[in-house]
This record gives sequence, structure tokens and C-alpha cells, in this order.
Amino acid sequence: MTQQDVVIVGGGHNGLVAAAYLAQAGRSVTVLERLAQFGGAAVSAQAFEGVEARLSRYSYLVSLLPARIIRELRLDIRLERRRYSSYTPDGRSGRGLLVDSLDADGTAASFASIGGDVAAWHEFYGGTARLAQTIFPTVCHPLLTRSEAKRLVADDRLWSAFVERPVGEIIESTFDNDLVRGVVLTDALIGTFASAHDATLAANRCFLYHVIGGGTGDWDVPVGGMGAVTSELADAARKAGAVLIAGAEVTSVTPDGEVRYLVNDREAVMGAGTVLANVAPHVLSRLLGEAGGGRPEGSQLKVNLLVKRLPRLLDETLDPTSAFGGTFHVNESYSQLESAFQTASGGRMPSPLPAEIYCHSLSDPSILSPELAASGAHTLTVFGLHTPDRLLSAANNDAMRERLTRAALDSIDSVLGEPIEDLLMTDAAGRPCIEAKTTLDLEAALRMPGGNIFHGPLDWPFVEDDAALATPAERWGVSTAHDRILLCGAGARRGGAVSGLGGHNAAMAVLESAL
Repeated sequence: MTQQDVVIVGGGHNGLVAAAYLAQAGRSVTVLERLAQFGGAAVSAQAFEGVEARLSRYSYLVSLLPARIIRELRLDIRLERRRYSSYTPDGRSGRGLLVDSLDADGTAASFASIGGDVAAWHEFYGGTARLAQTIFPTVCHPLLTRSEAKRLVADDRLWSAFVERPVGEIIESTFDNDLVRGVVLTDALIGTFASAHDATLAANRCFLYHVIGGGTGDWDVPVGGMGAVTSELADAARKAGAVLIAGAEVTSVTPDGEVRYLVNDREAVMGAGTVLANVAPHVLSRLLGEAGGGRPEGSQLKVNLLVKRLPRLLDETLDPTSAFGGTFHVNESYSQLESAFQTASGGRMPSPLPAEIYCHSLSDPSILSPELAASGAHTLTVFGLHTPDRLLSAANNDAMRERLTRAALDSIDSVLGEPIEDLLMTDAAGRPCIEAKTTLDLEAALRMPGGNIFHGPLDWPFVEDDAALATPAERWGVSTAHDRILLCGAGARRGGAVSGLGGHNAAMAVLESAL
């Protein structure tokens, strides 16, 4: 049996980060990846036959990846900052809210046009900026306790509003406008099925991670697509000496570090001083032969589109490149989001379906062939909210995918000046360039239980004051019930999103254990 210092189960971006750090430190490392391609959810793909467009198929924006990881692993990664934060059309009124980071006067005028308060907006996000500036620098260090984090923030009102009380309370007390409230609330709902007044504060945790990235809360476009990020990570791991094996499906893991896997239908066994699990905790439990507890639940629809040109807007005075230059919110007012949550909680599909659109190719035309870019074509990523996994089953998944896709297109059409389907390109076989992924599709493709993009419920980026912090794994937030098995994926504390934090922190725990 081959013996390694570290075996990493899963070659997603976090596993590659851990492999690069540990191999650089002189550890023998092997990464076992089930799929033929490394990168997990952070990959690029030519999704439409005969059409030269490399889409970020699953994950699509970067905020939480610390600059220190890019620097320490010597990654050649470029992230493009979007000028526009968001555009939110107000139904059929023809008006909309455009937030432009380079035009304060224009943004103020846009707020005034819908009856919104731009001063309240700046005050609110001034508060989240202070949270970002204090909390984000801690994510690559051992965990703070709740009391330590609160002292660091040094603002009891801010701490209470975002950490101790449902996020809906601060949104409602700060903003009167339903549209503005909805724009703010969306950051609490990406990948999270919750009400603004959820007593468990699940929406708060989601919101916090969305506003602290990089110490600014900005969400950037990876130049070359998500595949460019994970390609760099894989190269860094290989250059450092890690062994990366694709097409290796792990079938079992034991607490003493034995990993069994299949390659070309043949079983192999590898022993490890430490096993890093870059899989969801629910999946790790299955590999260990243990009861995994409740299956996590995701709550999103992902639709990739390729259009001949950007669609016309109801507001004909606004350039579509501005509206689609940031996050384009679709039927995401506060009341619509809360209504959609209640509808889905009752087992029905929301109508209209809340969604948001991202146009990667406006910021990064390199993902298109020169001919395609010159033609005016663009990629559109649609992320549908409040479509929980409970609405789907193996028996109805195909039918629900069609229904959800139709609902997403209808919702988009309701806020545009022309039908989106009229603009779809066709592939080599004459089929419309549209690809939809339900929660069950994500589970089948990426082994994300319930399609949960965070591998499970998000944790605070700190621990309670009485939490066990005796071991390096506990201090770094990557511990499991077994000393030789650590989490290194999105399911680690401070995991989720394309951040590399799970991988970095697991690697630090391994290295600290050897001291």
C-alpha cells in the first residue's frame, strides 16, 4: 500500500490550495479527483456544441479569495473589478435603480427616481465596510471566539444588527423603499433558503460572507473564467510536487487514514498520515460508513445562456451595458423575496421567480472567440433564488428543470423590453444555447448533497466562547470526530464560495500539528 503524508479526497479548488501549500512545505501529497477535470464547481466549459464560449459553468464570481493565497502560491490570476454594482428594474414601470461606483451623482439621481434614500444606502454599507475591514483579515488565522470578534468590531450596535438580530430588522429600519430593501436582502439569500427574519440567523451568516470579501465586499470577475483560477491552482500544486490523479473515485475512508478508490474500474488503496476531505461533511460520513445526519438542502437554479446581443430594457434611456455590467436583479424586491420564500416553503414554485443575472463577457470578452465577441454576443448567467431542493425528486427532476427554466425566462421577460428567447444563439445542432442546472443536477455532477453550494449550513467566521480549541484542527476550524481526518472544503468553518479558505486553513492545521 502506497503511503503519503497527506491524501486529499476531492480535487476542487480548496483541495488544490491545500495540496500546493503542503507540497511547498515538503509534504508528500496526493489529490484524488473523481472527475476527469480538476476544479470541482470552479471550472470553465464549452457548454454549447460548436460555439466557442468558455462559460464559468457553476461558480462565476470571486470575492473571498484572499490576496495572500494568490501571493503565497504565486498564482497568475487576474480579477476584474466591475464598475457597476447592480441594476434593479421596477417591474413594468420602466424605472430602475442603477448603482454605479464611479458616478455618485448618477447613483443619487437613480435612487431619487424610485423614491429611495441614497444617504441611508451609504450609511448602511459604511457599516458593512467596517465589518469587512475587521473580520476579513482574520479568516487566514486561527479562529477568534465570539467575544474576541465582537471586541475587534468595537461597535455594539453594528454587531447586534448583523450578528445577533435577524438581518431583516436592520434592513427594514434603515430603508423604506421595497426595491432598495430587496437589493440589500439578496446577499443574504444566495444559496440560502431563509426568510429575512429567520430566527436561526442563517440569512445573517450568508449576508456576512457576501459583504466581507477582500475587506471591501466587492465581487470580481476572474479573467479567463473560473477555469483559469483552478488551472493556476493545479499547476501550483504540481510544481510544488503534489501528485494529482484524475478519474479516481474514492469509495471509502477509515479513521486510521486508509483511502480506497477506483481508477479505470480497478481498486487501489493508499495510506495517509492525514486525510483532507474536500467533500461535503455529509459525503465524508458516507465514505466513513457513518450516519451522516440530515442531508443538506440547496436552494438555487443555475441557467447559462448565450445571446446574440444584450436585450433592450424597458428604460430605453439606459444603455444595456450599464444595466448588465453588474448584478441585474429580476423580481427581487423585498416583498417579492419574502413572498417567494413563503410560496416555496409551502411546496410550490414561486411566481414570479426571483433571479439575478451576471454578464461575464462584458468584463472579460476573452471567454469568447474573437469572432463571437466581435459579433456582439454575450454570456448570461442566471441564478434563481428560493427554488429549494425539497421541490424536486429523482422522478420529477427533468420536468421540474423545464418548469423552472420556463419560470426563469418568464421572470426575466417581465422586466425586459423584449423576450430573451428571441436573442438566444443556437449551437451546431440548431438547439438554443441554454443550459439549466437544478439542485439535483448539481448533486449528480458535483456530489453536493441537496445541491447545497456551501456543502451545508454556513457557520460564523468565529466560534462560541466555550468551543473546544485544544487542537490545531479545532483552532483552524477544520476538525472532524477523527484526529487524522480534517475538512478542507466548503464544509469547513469559514468555507463556502471560491475562497480557498478551507484548503488554506486545513493545510495550516496539518503544518501546526507537526510543530
